[in-house]
Amino acid sequence: MATLDLSAAVSPGLRRRRRKQRLTILAFLSPWLLGTGLLFLYPLASTVYFSFEHYDQINPPTWVGLRNWSYVFTEYAGFWPAMRNTLWLVVVMVSLRVVFGLGIGLLVTNLKTGSKLFRTVFYLPFLAPPVAATIAFAFLLNPGNGAVNTLLGHLHLGQPGWFTDEHWAKPGLTALALWGIGDLMVIFMAALLDVSREQYEAASLDGAHALQRFRYVTLPTIRPIILFAVVTGIVQTMQYYTQAIIAGKVASGVVDSPGTSFEPGYPHGSTLTLPQLVYSLGFQHFDTGSACVVALVLFALAMAFTALLMRRGSGLLGEED
Repeated sequence: MATLDLSAAVSPGLRRRRRKQRLTILAFLSPWLLGTGLLFLYPLASTVYFSFEHYDQINPPTWVGLRNWSYVFTEYAGFWPAMRNTLWLVVVMVSLRVVFGLGIGLLVTNLKTGSKLFRTVFYLPFLAPPVAATIAFAFLLNPGNGAVNTLLGHLHLGQPGWFTDEHWAKPGLTALALWGIGDLMVIFMAALLDVSREQYEAASLDGAHALQRFRYVTLPTIRPIILFAVVTGIVQTMQYYTQAIIAGKVASGVVDSPGTSFEPGYPHGSTLTLPQLVYSLGFQHFDTGSACVVALVLFALAMAFTALLMRRGSGLLGEED
């Protein structure tokens, strides 16, 4: 008995429907694909290409192979100090911002009276423009007549050099970052207010004190928010540029005017970061190839930190589930 072969009749219609579905999906994805291609993949490919070229932004690029990479890693004196400073800021500044932001969030959410006032006071510094905030902070931390050192002098305490002292410049930048903690405070406040009150009540009935409630109830609940704060903090710190260079300019007394140039990192390279190095190499020394090498190192570091944290964070979240 002959069997009916419907595949020939069904296939064309099925293929048309599948083709239409694929085109519909591509149409919805096209803004993302176009943006990713033009704003991420193309610049990344160009950066990789120019890292193997000698290009001064005037003459046509010429192929030099690994010479730019060798120069940056072995000959250029600013690379390793910038690497150490950037990693210092990632470890210290990000950690302190997360801890301080969580602490301020806990304080504001647990206040019985005046919470709106304190919330406003802690959030307002975050709204200040980075340049204006850094200039104001540099004057507050002026080692000669700044308000902070004047107060420390009245208390008979040591008066650091802050942005004029290579040992205190990065702590000064960290203090500036903690001053503008409003963004993390708001994020942690939202997470803390979302913790179930019933869990706190059950823990209290079991005899848990405040520290135990924080450790066994609050932290497991807000762990995804802490991971988010750490990852975004690392990415932002890997792009740290404005505050460091403005603080160095103000402390050194350099005034931007035609014919003047400022080598970032004052004092003694203590505030030099990898993003500043990209700018200095690319737009002050017109060494685009070496600037692309530093940019790729910065990109690789950010990806490595993010992948490690996401992997470990996913494992911890899985354990909680």
